[in-house]
Amino acid sequence: MKALISVSDKTGVVEFAKELSALGWEIISTSGTMRLLKEEGVPVTAVSDITGFPEICDGRVKTLHPRIHGALLARRDIPEHLKALKDNGIETIDLVCVNLYPFKQTIAKEGVTMEDAVENIDIGGPSMLRSAAKNWESVTVVCQPADYQTVLGEIRALGNTTRETRLKLSAKAYTHTAEYDMAIATYMRTQAGLGEKLFLEYDLKQELRYGENPHQKARFYSTSRKEPYSLAGAIQLGGKELSYNNIQDANAALDIVREFSEPFCCAVKHMNPCGAATGSDIIDAWQKAYEADKTSIFGGIVAVNREVDRRLAEMLKPIFLEIVMAPSFTADALDVLSAKKNLRLLEIWMDDSADMPGVKYTSVNGGLLAQDRDSSTVPVSGEQCVTKAKPSAAQLADLDFAWKIVKNVKSNAIVVAGGGMTYGVGAGQMNRVGSAEIALKEAEATLKAEGKDILKAGLVLASDGFFPFDDCVSLAADYGIKAIVQPGGSVRDEDSIAKANEKGISMLFTHERHFKH
Repeated sequence: MKALISVSDKTGVVEFAKELSALGWEIISTSGTMRLLKEEGVPVTAVSDITGFPEICDGRVKTLHPRIHGALLARRDIPEHLKALKDNGIETIDLVCVNLYPFKQTIAKEGVTMEDAVENIDIGGPSMLRSAAKNWESVTVVCQPADYQTVLGEIRALGNTTRETRLKLSAKAYTHTAEYDMAIATYMRTQAGLGEKLFLEYDLKQELRYGENPHQKARFYSTSRKEPYSLAGAIQLGGKELSYNNIQDANAALDIVREFSEPFCCAVKHMNPCGAATGSDIIDAWQKAYEADKTSIFGGIVAVNREVDRRLAEMLKPIFLEIVMAPSFTADALDVLSAKKNLRLLEIWMDDSADMPGVKYTSVNGGLLAQDRDSSTVPVSGEQCVTKAKPSAAQLADLDFAWKIVKNVKSNAIVVAGGGMTYGVGAGQMNRVGSAEIALKEAEATLKAEGKDILKAGLVLASDGFFPFDDCVSLAADYGIKAIVQPGGSVRDEDSIAKANEKGISMLFTHERHFKH
């Protein structure tokens, strides 16, 4: 029995080869792998001794030879194949252990040149894997160190691997080469400026109990790339498994959190914020976010951008929540919150300096939409004012806060805010006035519960899209709104500006729209 071993990832390969050799297998190898095995005392035959041809072109050509691929591809159940081998002095190879040049790792390096990338495109390795995988009925193909012990265990017990194992290993080999080719194709197409094909690679992270509803099956897939503000890389410190809806809502919360560097807290229900606030510290931010909507937060998700300590944990504990997310939790906080067995506690990597993926994908029936991620947010500033009334410094701060929040609310979106916290959120209505009515009435109710009059509160309003008419401005004035921020760009902008001037409201145009469907 012969085994050809040629690997880039040499994890466990010496032990694997030693045991194969001890079990009576002849080891064939190439270049660096051969040198390593010889140094470790493993008897090795060079591929060049099998082919009768030296490695050439700096090792680019060494295994691409009929004495290798004939030995792999010949079917043992077809006499004509075996005769062809005998007539040409070729002996069968029964096991191939190959993993490929580190192409992905190479192109991930900062400053990598195209020359370096191309030199890490493996040719012989994928060819051997595909040949062995095609002839899986007779040949064992191993491309992952994790499978070494399974293969050795069966050879020890049975003299060879089982048919079932060879089929599984064949599928793994084709997956390995497919992922490898996809990475190369994506890189080369990017270099060539070609965009008519899209290749995506995701690995199964977990089976979910069900999807949006119990009759729908669901799975959670993740990329291999580490990303900030990502559920895929979250560390779960407590609670039951995440559901499909949990993941959707939590992702929406993280998109909001990443807008803020100051202490910030938001509560999310059905992918929309029901309360959000900045504060002097995270305790202050939490208290304001909670006060913004004590009703809707029930069964919601809370995300903060500072460590959760015991004090904050004690405040969170009495409230029914699905998830609490933070960059870290103190041991005392975990002691407090872990008493709620179903509460999911997620530690999230929140690094504002790390790159976010540049493209967002959304599936549709029979297709996939791809767009640049909406990662920029124009800061609100006094220069954007288009009315006679000018915003105060405090109003500018509130407008900037509300602008960051409304960006992450389902369109049509209206946010009413003041003092660095939301008072009302209107989301997903079929017309903008409907969203404004919801947000303003919610703000009025919140203030009334505190014994305050909305007409005297000096709140601000943010809209994710422009006002097609002046009706939203009129409505805002009826509720005492003092400043508005919106993108502008309507053919009727002048109507809204005139109404704002009439009502003594300052209004700012950011010239940046943030629809979120």
